[in-house]
Amino acid sequence: MHLAYPAVLAALLFSVGVYGVLARRNVVLVLMSVELMLNAVNLNLVAFDTWLRDALHAGQALTLFTITIAAAEIGLGLAIVLLVFRTRRTADVDRITALGDPFEAAEPSAETEEAQAVA
Repeated sequence: MHLAYPAVLAALLFSVGVYGVLARRNVVLVLMSVELMLNAVNLNLVAFDTWLRDALHAGQALTLFTITIAAAEIGLGLAIVLLVFRTRRTADVDRITALGDPFEAAEPSAETEEAQAVA
């Protein structure tokens, strides 16, 4: 097997993933692009492991670790996206600028509560 074919395919996959991270505004699509980049790295690991004919298959073992980390990353990432969507009602990366409480400014101050109690 020639090493150039999987290396070029992995480079194309990684390039599409980088474009997706930089150009997309939706958080879910950004997470999918990160997964695409991780899969390109996995393809390179397996291709180089096969090309080098490693007896320990270190590339395939690292690929299993990468897949495990990617699964945990997508689970946590989607949980965070759902929490942000519930509070902010948007999944747009540009609109999510501050991680503070969006309702802090909407809380009434002590002076307005006293004025309402007197009235």
